Amino acid sequence: MFIIRREPHNPILSPQREHPWEALATFNPSVVRTKDGAHLFYRALGNSDALQTSMAGLSTIGSSFSEDGTHFHSRRQVVVPQEQWDMFGCEDPRATFFEGRWYCFYTALGGWPFGPDNIKVAVAIGNTPDNFTERHLITPFNAKAATLFPERINGEIILLLTAHTDWTAENPRPTIALARAKKIEDFFDPTYWHRWHEHLSDHALPELRRDDGDHIEVGASPLKTASGWLLIYSYIQDYYDEPARIFSIEAALLELDNPQKLISRTESFLVPQEIYEEYGLVPHIVFPTSATLANHDQLEIWYGAADTVCAKASVKLPDLLRALDPKQPARTFIRATQNPILTPRGAGFESRLVFNAASVDLHGSVYILYRAMDAMNTSTIGLAISKDGVTIDERLPEPIYVPREDFETKLGSPTGNSGCEDPRIVCIDNTLHMTYTAYDGVHAPSGAISSISVDDFLARRFDRWSKPFILTPENVDDKDLALLPEKINGNYLLYHRINNQICADLLPDLVSGKRVSRCIEIMAARHGMWDGVKIGIAGPPIRVGDNWLMIYHGVSRHGRYRLGAALFDPSGTSVLARAADPIFEPLESYEIEGEVPNVVFSCGAVVRGDSLFLYYGGADRVIGVAVASLSHILKALL
Repeated sequence: MFIIRREPHNPILSPQREHPWEALATFNPSVVRTKDGAHLFYRALGNSDALQTSMAGLSTIGSSFSEDGTHFHSRRQVVVPQEQWDMFGCEDPRATFFEGRWYCFYTALGGWPFGPDNIKVAVAIGNTPDNFTERHLITPFNAKAATLFPERINGEIILLLTAHTDWTAENPRPTIALARAKKIEDFFDPTYWHRWHEHLSDHALPELRRDDGDHIEVGASPLKTASGWLLIYSYIQDYYDEPARIFSIEAALLELDNPQKLISRTESFLVPQEIYEEYGLVPHIVFPTSATLANHDQLEIWYGAADTVCAKASVKLPDLLRALDPKQPARTFIRATQNPILTPRGAGFESRLVFNAASVDLHGSVYILYRAMDAMNTSTIGLAISKDGVTIDERLPEPIYVPREDFETKLGSPTGNSGCEDPRIVCIDNTLHMTYTAYDGVHAPSGAISSISVDDFLARRFDRWSKPFILTPENVDDKDLALLPEKINGNYLLYHRINNQICADLLPDLVSGKRVSRCIEIMAARHGMWDGVKIGIAGPPIRVGDNWLMIYHGVSRHGRYRLGAALFDPSGTSVLARAADPIFEPLESYEIEGEVPNVVFSCGAVVRGDSLFLYYGGADRVIGVAVASLSHILKALL
């Protein structure tokens, strides 16, 4: 589990109108840290006005310096078009200080209109970061994003690059590959590259693309860690479908002695969300071009935003490396060895499916309220009890809550889904309030509530559940309801989901039948990430000090349901931190195969000491429990 935090001073570098050569855009930064500070190289784009300068309208490479890594100054041009093969622009630098010299690899544009034949890799070389006195064309074929490993590996200099970045949709084969040489001059020799290109597949990294329509490109120079070479790279989903295209950032771990071997990788963990990423010369872009280490364990990811400005984000390196550890998948929670703890049984109300459990800790026992479905696909609420939170000590033979009102009584097909679904429960002022999805099989699902006193519940007087009523707006598909377990200034805070976002609204009471009238967005799906299609609250938030921990479910573009974590402020409505990766995901057979495959879906959790017991449905068929350290989760979020 790891947190990506954007630099508060973003954007850290923006166009300067007084400099014609960088008046339009300054983006795609490459940073080299030295003992004195941070040297930043960037792509600069000037206004297309030939009266200002002969370089106006073309991409050139600028440099800047910062003592603190945040506030940059001393901006100047360091690489401009001057060769036949870069006469139309010098783009996207990747800089490395290697064996006493500065190397700035860049994309060289040698013709117009731009295409595979005139987009290649070149390098500028100098003894200082602001005076490049030598340059060479590197690849005779289409390529971009070349960068050196910062040290030799087994005596070899290794160049990392992306070949065939500008192929068409008919030939979508961008390939990240390694080139090896004993001396740097070998990379300046066209014959070297002709031989290398003939055997491109022998030099390629394992395929990083998840779909044929996606695109990849080298981002930053690899960073050496104890676990392997850390590679930050660009991942572009649906690259050949421009309206659907999503630029994102991912990480991979390569073996130290053989960096062609992939150890593990993340999914996308940074996508355009901020104004400076969403709006600019080319909107909706985050594009990584550098990664550096600050303060020993803080990884800085430098990226271009909307092809207009330079930005920076950071992550705790140990947290990211733990997430990349292939020996510890879904490492935040540990599943109970008894899983699944509840499965369908008998021929009655829970004969077909049991899943999506709420939970509440009362008088030393955990009460697990779960959704049960019979042969006619009618949902009711069952109850199981556990003293230790894992072992089921008792399971009631009949449901404790059944459909009673018109809005949850089956209409339409006799075997269609209907009933009382996905309960969440909180205890406030000695009263249990259960929110759930009410569905008649025809109209849009609605969010309902019913309450019962703790005394009646423990005495199993389940006929005393209050008359339920609808909380959500009429004729709106609104699900995943949960109450904050405490009042806010005398009001109840209700979370619910409309479309792909978690909303909140305040209610003065839970007896008048008042419906929520607003959908105030408090957290949305992150388009392009693991939770990019839709999100919804899991169980009610958990108090942690003055703040609230929210577990939520997210759905990916491939329909996989996973769980994430976010920290909210005391009001329960402002996000303080949100994990970039899922904290729990389908891995076991009972989570992968079932009524709906690849699903973990929680409606409740309880805390005992430092242990967080998470109850969840696996593949919409069974119920499991997993346990995590609450302090571990909070440490990552803070």
